[in-house]
Amino acid sequence: MSKAAAPGRGVRAAAALCAAALAVLPWAAPAGAAPAPAPREGADTPEAHTVPEGADADTTTVDIRLRVDSEGLVHAEETLVFGSGAGEAFTRGLGAREEYDADRDRVYPVEGVRAEDGSGAELPVRTEEDGDTLDLVVERGDAEKAVLTYTVRGALEDTGDGVELEWTPVAGYSAPVAETNVRVDAPLPPLALSCTAGGERSSIYCTSSDMGGHEALTARFLQANMVPGQRLSIAVAYPPGTAPAAPVFDRTWSLTSAFAVTPVTGSVFGVLLVGLLGGLAALIRIRGQDERALRTESGAADNVPLAPVPGLPGGIRFRPPDGVHPGQIGTLIDEQADVVDIAATVVDLAVRGHYTIEELPHEHPASVDWVLSKRVPPADEELLPYERMLMDALFERRVKVRLSHLRRGGFGPRLGAVRDELYRDMVRLKWFARRPNVTRNRWATAGIGLTAAGVALTVVLAALTHAAFTGLAVVIAGAAMTLGAQYMPAKTAKGSSVLAHAMGFRAFLMSAEAEHVPEGHRVELFSRYLPYALIFDNVDRWASVLAAAGEREESANKRLPWYEGPEEWHVGDFAESIRAFVVTLSGVVSSARHFRALG
Repeated sequence: MSKAAAPGRGVRAAAALCAAALAVLPWAAPAGAAPAPAPREGADTPEAHTVPEGADADTTTVDIRLRVDSEGLVHAEETLVFGSGAGEAFTRGLGAREEYDADRDRVYPVEGVRAEDGSGAELPVRTEEDGDTLDLVVERGDAEKAVLTYTVRGALEDTGDGVELEWTPVAGYSAPVAETNVRVDAPLPPLALSCTAGGERSSIYCTSSDMGGHEALTARFLQANMVPGQRLSIAVAYPPGTAPAAPVFDRTWSLTSAFAVTPVTGSVFGVLLVGLLGGLAALIRIRGQDERALRTESGAADNVPLAPVPGLPGGIRFRPPDGVHPGQIGTLIDEQADVVDIAATVVDLAVRGHYTIEELPHEHPASVDWVLSKRVPPADEELLPYERMLMDALFERRVKVRLSHLRRGGFGPRLGAVRDELYRDMVRLKWFARRPNVTRNRWATAGIGLTAAGVALTVVLAALTHAAFTGLAVVIAGAAMTLGAQYMPAKTAKGSSVLAHAMGFRAFLMSAEAEHVPEGHRVELFSRYLPYALIFDNVDRWASVLAAAGEREESANKRLPWYEGPEEWHVGDFAESIRAFVVTLSGVVSSARHFRALG
C-alpha cells in the first residue's frame, strides 16, 4: 500500500500514546481499590457488537476471520448474514491493488474463492476485477447466510523492526451492511493496530478496534453502518519472526518510469552511444575523407589564372585553373550542384559570348526584367554537356527569352537534368569515384532508417520495460548519420588537386588588384573573373572593379560586350545591375520545384 493510503504505518507509536493516556483518565481504578481479576491465559474478551441480538432481521452483517499462517499467507473465512435488502446477488469488494511508488503497484492476489450456504451447500461465486478492487459476487438466491473462504498472498510487509499486515478487507458492498467485524489471528500476538473507514481517501478511524485482551493473539476491528462505496482498511504490527513477509509488486507503466535513468540504463546508453557515434566517425574518416593531392600539384595552387600568348594583342589571355568552369568548381568545393552553381554558369555563358543579357527599362527597381538574346559564339567555344542542357532549358528553341518568363514553361523541370549531368561530370573528370549526390542520399537514407529503427526500438522498450532510455542512443546515432551524410562524398587525389588549384585561384581573386592586367584588356578579363567571383562569394568586389574598368574604356562606356542596359544606363551602374540580376535569377532557379527536390 502506498504511504498515503495506509491506515497507519506508525501504529505501534500510536498505540503506546493511547495506553499512556488511558492510564491517567478519570475512570482508572481509584487508589486502594482491589485490582480487577486478570483474565485467563489466552482468553478473549467478548467481541463488541453494534447490532443487539434479536434485532431487526432485515439487517446484513459480515464477520471476517483472517488467519496468518507460518508461510505468510492470509486465510479468510467470512460469515455473511443477509437482510432483506441484500439482493439475490451480493457483491463485496476486496482491496486488490494500490499504488506503492512511481514504478510499482502493490497487489494482493486472491486465490481459492469458495462459497457455501448455512447448510454447507455450495453457492455460485464469481470474481470480477474493477480497477484496484476485486469483487466477489455471491449468487445467494434466497439463502439467508453464506460462508466465503479464500486465501490472500502478499499482505505482509517487512518494517525493519517487525512485520505488518496492511490490507483493505472491505473495498465496498453492493448493499448497506449494519455491522462488519474483522478478526486477525497470527502465530505471535500483535504489537499495535490501526484502521480507517469511509471513502477511498478517508482518514477517519473505524468504529472500534482492540487486541482481544491480555496475551491474546487476536486483533479485532468493528465498523458499523457501511453503505455501498465505503471501505475498511486495517494495519496490524507484529514482532519479528511472526511470519515471512513477501509483498507482491506489479510494475506500472508511466513515461517517467519507461525512461528511467538508472546506473544500468545509463551505462548501456553510454556504451551504445559511444560505440555508434565512434563507428560513424570512423566511417566518415575512412569513407568520407578526401584523398590527398600530390605535394607537387598542391604547390601549384597559387598560380595566376593568366596565360601569356605570343602574337595575341596584350600578350595574355584568361586561363582558369585546370580549365574548369564555374559550375564545376562550385560543385567540387561543396560537393553539391546548387543554385549558385547554376547562376554562375548562366553568367559565364553570357561572358563567353553565347548570348547577351539586356536590362529592360524600368521605373522601379522591383519591376526590373532582363532579356537573354542568343549570339553566334566564338569558333573555339565548345559547350560541356551540362552547359548545352542549360542553354536548351533557357531558350527552348527560341532566340530570345525574358528572365521573368522562365518561371513558366519547361525551364524548371529541365533544371533537374542539368544538375544531374553536372554530378555525372564530377565522375567523368575523375574528381569523385561516385556521384556525390548518390553517395550522400544513400547515407542519408541509411541514417533515416537507423533513426526509424531507434524510434521503434524505443517504443517497444517503453511498452515492455523501463529501459526505453537506452533506445535513444540509436535514435541519436541515426540522426547523426543523417546529418553526417553530407560529409560522405570523397574526392579522389585528382579531385583534391583540382580543389587545391581552385583555392589558389580564390586567394588570387580575393587579393588581386586591377593593375595586374594592362588597360584595354581589363573589361574582357575581369568579365571572365566575374562568374568565378560569384562562386567564391566575391561578386560585389569584382563587379565594382569591372564597372570601373569599363568606364575607362571608351568603347564600353554605354555597354559591356555581354551586358547591355537601358538608354539612361551606363557601365558605372553595372555593379548594382549584376547584383539585381543574380538575385532575381537565383529566385527563379530556387522556385523550380524539381530542382529543390533533388539532392
